[in-house]
Amino acid sequence: MKDSIVESVIEQFKQRSNVGINKYGTTLDRTDLSTGEWIEHAIEESMDFILYLRKIKTQWEQNKMI
Repeated sequence: MKDSIVESVIEQFKQRSNVGINKYGTTLDRTDLSTGEWIEHAIEESMDFILYLRKIKTQWEQNKMI
């Protein structure tokens, strides 16, 4: 038995990977970034994530979305 939610997330990861490969011409297997640079990328992505969550929460509070 397969979990449809897990399967859909796996598919999204594959699609996201393809977008990145097409956009940047490389994969996460690249070796040209230092550990510090990888950490900086992760920090920047995390900051974006928090901004998206804040936006969603603000909309929810304004519209009483469920």
